[in-house]
Amino acid sequence: MRESDFDASEVAAKQKTEIDFWRNDPRESPESNNIYNIYNIVNKVSDAAVFLECLESIKGELSNPAKIFELGSGQGWASCLVKRLFPQAHVTSTDLSEYAIKSLNKWEYIWQVKIDASYHCTSYETRESDSSLDLVFCFAAAHHFLFHDKTLHEIYRILKPGGKALYFYEPTSPKLFYSFAYQRVNRKRPHVPEDVLVISHMREIAHANNLKLRVDLFPSTLRREPLENVYYTLLSKFPLLCRLLPCTANFIFSKAAV
Repeated sequence: MRESDFDASEVAAKQKTEIDFWRNDPRESPESNNIYNIYNIVNKVSDAAVFLECLESIKGELSNPAKIFELGSGQGWASCLVKRLFPQAHVTSTDLSEYAIKSLNKWEYIWQVKIDASYHCTSYETRESDSSLDLVFCFAAAHHFLFHDKTLHEIYRILKPGGKALYFYEPTSPKLFYSFAYQRVNRKRPHVPEDVLVISHMREIAHANNLKLRVDLFPSTLRREPLENVYYTLLSKFPLLCRLLPCTANFIFSKAAV
């Protein structure tokens, strides 16, 4: 949905739903020790496999970034994994919900790392200084951002010249199938507000915020249910279909070097 579709009360309600999920869910709340349950760890490790596949697809464009920042990190497991991959980097983990961030220490323990900084914030209002970051990323989180225009404006502000922002593993759809794709993702996970990114819309917003955008269609078959696996296998064999039908994609935003 476009930013203009929301009024202030809808924004507050959607953000409260997201915040309260991390506070109240019996498996995800800060007080829960269920995070150490073997099935939960295996579930997140499966997500990590997809995340690593995303990173592998652009590894030639990552040159040991010094300052890395995650938006919409949830409990911060991906930030911890990035810290393992880039131990010399300064890594900051952020999420809308302070209750999600309170569980970061659990993933630090599992991955045996220490994140340099963490705090809660929206995707469009961070504490970072102008032109201070080499890399901003999120994993399967940007479709939760309510204000893509303000978010990309903020990303442009905090990125160094030549810096990159990566939206990994995002559900996408052409305009024609947006309503169908939107209904599907919200049936699949009704307890948290979901959306689907329309690539043409994201291109317009990136251009308006002086960011270059490349979209890599990414029909990964990892972590798919049986019917989904058939669908994404078909997409992977016929790339043209990825541009015509709902798919997953990686968005690579670049701020021009001085």
